[in-house]
Amino acid sequence: MMARAATYRRNEFEPLSALNITPLIDVMLVLLIMLIVTIPIASHKIPVDLPTGVSKPDDGITHRLDIAADGTLSWDGARIADAQLPALLASGVAANEPLHMKTDAAARYERFDDVLAVVKRAGVTKLGFVGHEAMTLD
Repeated sequence: MMARAATYRRNEFEPLSALNITPLIDVMLVLLIMLIVTIPIASHKIPVDLPTGVSKPDDGITHRLDIAADGTLSWDGARIADAQLPALLASGVAANEPLHMKTDAAARYERFDDVLAVVKRAGVTKLGFVGHEAMTLD
């Protein structure tokens, strides 16, 4: 009789026929709640003043500020010292003249950031970046 009872036992290595999906549903609900909570944080806005209407080319004087690979500054092609930049920017802001900046690709980002901070403190509102136009193949 004992031998017969052993044949009706379930084999230990036999795969389960029922899968418990409760932990999977719990994980999915936690991920959904985290997604709902983090979406408003990720969609913050930065106010930017954008021009409206059709732009007209400026007929006035346009100044150009260049940053060379070694970090030296040039104002309209003439080399200048860092101390001269705020005064030159102030005269351009007073006349409401646009400023074009061109930075050498080998220049350090910290140098560009420092110069851009000086430009911002001077109150320049008409600023353009030169030298990053799309290339066309002829």
